[in-house]
Amino acid sequence: MPELPEVEVVRAGLEPAVTGARVASIEILDARSLRRHAGPSEDFTDRLEGAVFAGASRRGKYMWLPLAQPVIEPVEISPASIPPAPIPPTEALVVHLGMSGQVLLRDRYTDDNLTRIRLELSHPLHGDLRLNFVDQRIFGSMALDSLVATPDVAGEHVPTQVAHIARDPLDPHFDDALFFKRLAARNTGIKRALLDQSLISGIGNIYADEALWAARIHYDQPTGALTRPRATRLLAEVRAVLIKALAEGGTSFDAQYVNVNGNSGYFSHSLNAYGQQGKPCPRCGRPIVREQFMNRGSHFCRFCQKTR
Repeated sequence: MPELPEVEVVRAGLEPAVTGARVASIEILDARSLRRHAGPSEDFTDRLEGAVFAGASRRGKYMWLPLAQPVIEPVEISPASIPPAPIPPTEALVVHLGMSGQVLLRDRYTDDNLTRIRLELSHPLHGDLRLNFVDQRIFGSMALDSLVATPDVAGEHVPTQVAHIARDPLDPHFDDALFFKRLAARNTGIKRALLDQSLISGIGNIYADEALWAARIHYDQPTGALTRPRATRLLAEVRAVLIKALAEGGTSFDAQYVNVNGNSGYFSHSLNAYGQQGKPCPRCGRPIVREQFMNRGSHFCRFCQKTR
């Protein structure tokens, strides 16, 4: 599943192209990709057609495009009328990439195989664009959702589908002290805690394994036994690996995880633990091993990462 770096790469690529763009038309090629929309396909189409996107936002692995409110021209009360204040968006197009979802920006004449939803856009600067939502396994979706205020930052809004998701460690409003407090109260292994999107968002199997390897922490280390210095180092390593992955365009093992132009990231060449079973640990030279964990695998070095 795409994690924070892969979703952020898509969001950053979309933002300049969709901000200010109007949805000229919509084509639903597979209604299964509306599984998270609370209504039929016709409701999705009727509400979205003609809307203007106000930007592109993200929290953790979730991304959404707020819909701009129509501007109401002010009544002229003087020779110089007062321009209207912008009205904050109240709903958004939520994009969930699932396991294999892609959001691709194309010209009006380019199609993609396995496109499930197609948006024809008209941008005042970029002209006509096509946004294809491509999804091989159909675990991803698009949905229109209401925006609700966040409890900790005034003026910030997120979709109701995202409201339960914690802030990610690259969010400027992420509270380190609160994270450490909640982490210490967990009665679980550290990797399970890192994958808990209600505790800290954006981290999946790849970056959990990489951060734990960098911090020399075993994936099953009990959270209650993790000292504050080691927890502090782990959070720093989580941030470091996410930032490095972002700089390299995310992790792509195949043609599924791509940016809006269809290009793959190359962080897979920088992996130290994930997917490296049988190869020597870059730190000590002993083999990286893989153990079964939560219907997936955990990759680590038995010598460098011991349970304490």
